[in-house]
Amino acid sequence: MHQWFSYPNIDPIAVHIGRFGIHWYGISYLLAFLCVYLWMSRPAALRRLGLTREQVQDFIFYAVIGVLVGGRALFVIADMLTPVQNGGHTAAFYFQNPINLIAVWQGGMAFHGGLIGVIIAIYLFVRKHPGLTMTALADEIVVLVPIGIALTRIVNFINDELWGRVCVPNHPYCIVFPSAPLVNGVNFPRYPSQIFESLLDIATLPIVLLVYRTKPRNGVVVWTWFLLYGITRSIAEIWREPGILVFGVITGGQLLALPMIAIGAAGLWYCATRGRPQEPVERTA
Repeated sequence: MHQWFSYPNIDPIAVHIGRFGIHWYGISYLLAFLCVYLWMSRPAALRRLGLTREQVQDFIFYAVIGVLVGGRALFVIADMLTPVQNGGHTAAFYFQNPINLIAVWQGGMAFHGGLIGVIIAIYLFVRKHPGLTMTALADEIVVLVPIGIALTRIVNFINDELWGRVCVPNHPYCIVFPSAPLVNGVNFPRYPSQIFESLLDIATLPIVLLVYRTKPRNGVVVWTWFLLYGITRSIAEIWREPGILVFGVITGGQLLALPMIAIGAAGLWYCATRGRPQEPVERTA
């Protein structure tokens, strides 16, 4: 079957500066954190959180460290558990090339690891600011997070990574990815799962914004997003090449995403019925 699209072969490095370069991956993360910072720096958000713009900048620093450390750590663990034929690397590879343990500029970040890192960053930051709660802070953080996640998935497509499953039956919108694993010596067309997942992620944005505009109790916005991401990620895994299969059919990504649906629903119910109403926090020094 003739495919409608050919892989575009976009250079993963957006800007070359001598021997160095600025990667699309880094740009996507920069734009994601910039979106969060600009949203949290709005006068309404500053009043709600009782923070200054300088303190928001401090939090962004915490969040960057949490995302990079948590995301890379879980990626390396998952990569070592992924069979080599599916694109994984052995522990020996990392011991022989230790720089790859921290090579975030080459891509390779696990979303759930980054999420854990941000949760830790939120906890540590809130401890320094009496009156500020984790739920109120998280509500402001997640509103534009779908943009950042969607951008990262597009960069996964540019980087020729996290490919989709082989199209069975073949569809004209599937794509032959140059670096995808061969099946019986053949590079078959695969679902552009990175693009599918990006569209699913951005589709959650208007829902989160709509919930936010209703000014619900603290925690309702973040748990809404948490629930929605669990749903969209579980769906996206249908097309994505699984690095790890659990129980024969559940992918490693679904194993982490499916519980997010139940946890998100429980958290949403609790905050909607028992959460603290939104109230401005007295600004701290």
